[in-house]
Amino acid sequence: MITIGTLSQRTGVNIETIRYYERINLVPPPPRTESRRRLYGAEDVRRLTFIRHSRDLGFDIPAIKTMLALQERPESSCEQVSRIATDQLEAVEVRIRRLLGLKSELTRMIKSCDNGKVASCRIIEVLADSPNSHDAP
Repeated sequence: MITIGTLSQRTGVNIETIRYYERINLVPPPPRTESRRRLYGAEDVRRLTFIRHSRDLGFDIPAIKTMLALQERPESSCEQVSRIATDQLEAVEVRIRRLLGLKSELTRMIKSCDNGKVASCRIIEVLADSPNSHDAP
């Protein structure tokens, strides 16, 4: 059995985040010593590592809860897990397209700048020009 500090070190999850996950029932409440210190075991390390890795990949809490619940039924089809992962991949692809658009726009703005005076700075002009300002009467 290990303390919350050791669990945090082993999994790379902040202590306050571990407590939060306990409050929202993402991790079960651990047994406590007589002095009320939390004690964790190998299963807690595995579960928290799973959660951290899932969060690193961008999965939200409801998706992680679903996947954890599905782990409780190892004989079930993994179709739902695959669907969750596919949805996450699609969300990542949308973000990548958006970021590539932002990159393109920033590159264009920077290239249009002649590094003259701020009063005539193209970057500031472009940023001040609302996309909807062309529609104004």
